[in-house]
Amino acid sequence: MSPVLAGLFNIFVLVALQLVAARSSSSTGKGKNHEGSIKYGFSLVKGKANHPMEDYHVAKFAQIKDNELGLFAIYDGHLGDRVPAYLQKHLFTNILREEEFWEDPTLSISKAYEITDQEILSNSSDLGRGGSTAVTAILINGRRLWIANVGDSRAVLSRKGQALQMTIDHEPNMERGSIENRGGFVSNLPGDVPRVNGQLAVSRAFGDKSLKSHLRSDPDVQNTDIDVDTEILIIASDGLWKVMTNQDAVDIARRSKDPQKAAKQLTAEALKRDSKDDISCVVVKFR
Repeated sequence: MSPVLAGLFNIFVLVALQLVAARSSSSTGKGKNHEGSIKYGFSLVKGKANHPMEDYHVAKFAQIKDNELGLFAIYDGHLGDRVPAYLQKHLFTNILREEEFWEDPTLSISKAYEITDQEILSNSSDLGRGGSTAVTAILINGRRLWIANVGDSRAVLSRKGQALQMTIDHEPNMERGSIENRGGFVSNLPGDVPRVNGQLAVSRAFGDKSLKSHLRSDPDVQNTDIDVDTEILIIASDGLWKVMTNQDAVDIARRSKDPQKAAKQLTAEALKRDSKDDISCVVVKFR
């Protein structure tokens, strides 16, 4: 390659990397499975806090071992965006790397969450002192859904128009016994919500090395069949759930046939209801 071409190539690579690295204040997109029968859309909007966007997502279909997997996730970071960025890149990879995944998805998901948290803690010099929630959904061949979470990012299904929460919000008051047994405490000060050691408003999270001895990172895992009554899956960060009920979200998502439009309407409604946090959601339409 001539020096001129080499120089142009280096400039191109640098610009491409800068484009990848830049995180805009909002992003949206859509996709569908191979048959086109299941569609998804996502929308992420930066909150009003004076720090960079800390929500990350995954939304894609992948062909693995003659199976089609839908992989959907929201990672809501705190004290920086390095931990959710790490989860976006590595958590699903670690889950699918587990040898027992196809025989025992629940065990494999739980093991991969723990392994990934250990990786994050081991790399805290690079990833910083922050942490992240996670809600992940794995759709196997359009028929079976596995949902896991740590923290307060939430997954909700719509069945015949009725909202069904598929995750548990891991809040400090709810797990006060576990926190105190580990030598921590729950306090509403400073602020107005219960926090672990007065600092963190969730009782389970990835990362958070300074609080880890008082936190859990094991997920709650649920699974369900996608039957004819199952219409929609919504996964979102607490920037959405702080200002609307599960049923509100389902009602809004059902108004549009286009899941990307539904996701954008959900984030817009959360902003309208004065949500201050980063708001991110993925909407999957099964019908």
